[in-house]
Amino acid sequence: MVPDISHPVPSKDVENRKRQSESVAILLCTLNGARFLPQQLASFDSQNFRDWRLFVSDDGSEDRTLALLADFQKKHGPSRVDIRRGPGKGFATNFLSLICDPTVASNYYALSDQDDIWDANKLARARTVLMNARPDVPSVYCSRTHLISDEGIELGLSAAFKKPPDFRNALVQCIAGGNTMVLNKAARNLLMKAGPKVNVVSHDWWIYLATTAVGGRIYYDPLPTVAYRVHVGNLIGSNRSFGGHVRRLKMIWRGRFKTWGDLNILALESIQDVMLEENKKTLEQFRRFRNLGLLPRVCGLVRSRLYRQTTLGNIGLMFAAIFKRI
Repeated sequence: MVPDISHPVPSKDVENRKRQSESVAILLCTLNGARFLPQQLASFDSQNFRDWRLFVSDDGSEDRTLALLADFQKKHGPSRVDIRRGPGKGFATNFLSLICDPTVASNYYALSDQDDIWDANKLARARTVLMNARPDVPSVYCSRTHLISDEGIELGLSAAFKKPPDFRNALVQCIAGGNTMVLNKAARNLLMKAGPKVNVVSHDWWIYLATTAVGGRIYYDPLPTVAYRVHVGNLIGSNRSFGGHVRRLKMIWRGRFKTWGDLNILALESIQDVMLEENKKTLEQFRRFRNLGLLPRVCGLVRSRLYRQTTLGNIGLMFAAIFKRI
């Protein structure tokens, strides 16, 4: 059973409360995204599910991003499109500032990047899944993506993960991008408990980690709902490419994976009082074996039953344990 982690929502009149219960809040973070933003905004307009409100946090754009957003606001009205200034401390902090803002009230929260394109059924599909979930259990919908180039050319699909979402996976891997995630109110309340200033590697990994830590549910949809734009500079990072695996091995060797583990451990302290007991034990195992000698370190990894989603990923995980890079 998940402990009560409810967070009070500011009082609203009856009509507004009814609308919030039916609608989806789209949380969009922007920074100099004018080149691709019109396609993403158009995909919001093309959604089969129409009862959405858009909240935008701009982190200091110097191109035409704000002008494009103002035009979109003029089209739909300020009651439906809310534009505010972001904290200016990076994408993860920007998203958390929106997620944890108590004035953004809804039952469902869909995260959006500025340069993707949503399939027309994206919101409807996610909302249907979450409406069938227990409302008191933190639940997150996420999905595979279509991969497209800067020019919109189809590159294939993101990897299809088949192992179950679990805290033992979340400690060492994030299985879905934040650009596909839709949260129910209980998941959003959990993140509000941790707060917008928690120091995390990325907001999507933190959502996966926190949700599974308290026994919440991750609904991974094998059908893609988003066209994810893979820019030239990060093409090698695609989780379906051999180059991406090589790049991650290099990051492990340079110690970045270990640094990320340190940050995740510290972040989980903010919700430790509502974590499941078995996950507290797994976290403590992870915390301890990372700093032991070679044999106890490798044995600790095996006993903890941490896992990544692919064979190559698990080889990399063992590599990290052997060379004290976990």
